[in-house]
Amino acid sequence: MFRNILMPIDIEHPESWEKALPMAVELTGTEGTLHILGIVHDIGSAWVAQSLPRDFEEKSLQNMKSRLNAFASEHLPGNMRVKTHVGHGHVAEHILKAAKTIGADLIVIAAHHPDDLRTLLIGSNSGKVVRNATIPVLTVR
Repeated sequence: MFRNILMPIDIEHPESWEKALPMAVELTGTEGTLHILGIVHDIGSAWVAQSLPRDFEEKSLQNMKSRLNAFASEHLPGNMRVKTHVGHGHVAEHILKAAKTIGADLIVIAAHHPDDLRTLLIGSNSGKVVRNATIPVLTVR
């Protein structure tokens, strides 16, 4: 089994965790720790960002942390070692950074189908993680 598994999820999109979560739980076993990562996406525009309240980012991160903790309580066994993490910014970059920070030995990530228009236009986050990770990555469809 693995000691530290990182699983990035998008709470708003169950397809990012419905199939991957059972695999991550099984691979974590009783000895490992499952690290659930939620990322608040970067706004991407200084013009938009300046129109938001000053504490928008901080409140968004706090909200994400609360939602991840509730998610873990609802979907994971009570005796499992789980840590939740939040980040802000570009998804693939933050996943790779978080994996290094926590000392992950595996990343479990959902992947969408390759015919998805978004994948065609901007590329897939899971694909970027697979190409750039220095540890094993399990992609789940």
